[in-house]
Amino acid sequence: MADYGQWWTAPAESEDGRLIMVTGREDVGAFRSNPRFTIRVEVTWPYEAEASGMPYEATSTMMEEVQDALQEVLHKDPVAVMTGIFTGAGERTMVFYTLSTHIFNKKLNEALAPFPLLPLQITAENDPSWEAYSEMTLARVD
Repeated sequence: MADYGQWWTAPAESEDGRLIMVTGREDVGAFRSNPRFTIRVEVTWPYEAEASGMPYEATSTMMEEVQDALQEVLHKDPVAVMTGIFTGAGERTMVFYTLSTHIFNKKLNEALAPFPLLPLQITAENDPSWEAYSEMTLARVD
């Protein structure tokens, strides 16, 4: 992962008991205190998993490249911030908070342009108090 922010990683379990690696961003204060960053977007990438539920090496490498591309685009134009990554049980979900789904979609397409078509599923919801982010940080083990 390129150096975009301060991150932590902790193991967690899926509802069926499989390992999920949770990676969260710590330095989100400037975004969280901005009343315009109220939309939580999840970009989920289902993948063929190893027995452990983790991606095969080639898939993992591409996921890192995609993640770095997204972070680079958003670093240049901070219309959204990546706040979490959940990997395991056959899928990776990247979580963002943004000020506009329309602008986020443009930046997502810009970042993904060099890559082949990916099986991404995108959902968005209003989360003005960042409740989902607060819940994710409970997974952190100090």
